[in-house]
Amino acid sequence: MPQARIGVIGGTGLYHIEGLTDIVEVGIPTPFGKPSDVFVIGKLDGVGIAFLPRHGRGHRIMPTELPSRANIYAFKTLGVEHIIAINSAGSFREEIRPGSLVIPDQVIDRTRGRASTFFGEGIVAHVSFAEPFCPALSQLLYVAAKESGAVVRQGGTFVVMEGPAFSTRAESNLYRSWGADIIGMTVLPEAKLAREAEICYATVATVSDYDCWMAREAPVTADVIIECLRQNIDMAKKIIKLAVSRIPAKRECSCGTALRTAIVTDPKVMPLEQKRKLDVLIGKYLPGKGL
Repeated sequence: MPQARIGVIGGTGLYHIEGLTDIVEVGIPTPFGKPSDVFVIGKLDGVGIAFLPRHGRGHRIMPTELPSRANIYAFKTLGVEHIIAINSAGSFREEIRPGSLVIPDQVIDRTRGRASTFFGEGIVAHVSFAEPFCPALSQLLYVAAKESGAVVRQGGTFVVMEGPAFSTRAESNLYRSWGADIIGMTVLPEAKLAREAEICYATVATVSDYDCWMAREAPVTADVIIECLRQNIDMAKKIIKLAVSRIPAKRECSCGTALRTAIVTDPKVMPLEQKRKLDVLIGKYLPGKGL
């Protein structure tokens, strides 16, 4: 199977990346089912990249149905250490205008019923999630966005809602009162799963609307979002191209060792089938695997 060190998850409107060479498309079965689509693996300016359209080609998977565990597990099997995600978002701040970008550093989970962990069924782990996005990768994306000419905000709190319907005005104003900055439907559980997989994860949030809190603006609709995102996609591609060439070969952040102190189950009582299922994630921490 081909390997790649950097993964890219394309959000609404981003279904491919121009400039990839040595392309191969790979379907990757996982213990958690099929990923959203086949992975497009190639090189971008000589750097190995694995690209996955989050919603599938043609945008056929809604946020609640996303096979996020399969997606992140497949990235892990490809050797990916960094994931750059592109996510659409609505703004809760007048100064965060449609057409601008946000590199968030915090998240509030308002999803319901999504599988958000690889663990369970006899193996328990509790990863640290105080800093939900990799600070090093986020900083790199911010610098790349500035150099690409984007209007970009560094830092911010991202509310992740269930969907598929958009917020009510009461919800929109509630989130504003919490101090949240943007809202979307897809950062979670991706970020949690990436942390469990010891993969650096950061997002470029492309702002398309003011949600529905601003009285003088019409409530957000899907066609408005898609049109705004079309205008942002070229900028997102520039940022990705610039960022991937700067990601260091050696990680200095703590993402790569997130499970070192997180696994609390005694290996002696771990179910064999579950250990095999999670070997790509926890194998290095089990006796006999080079602790």
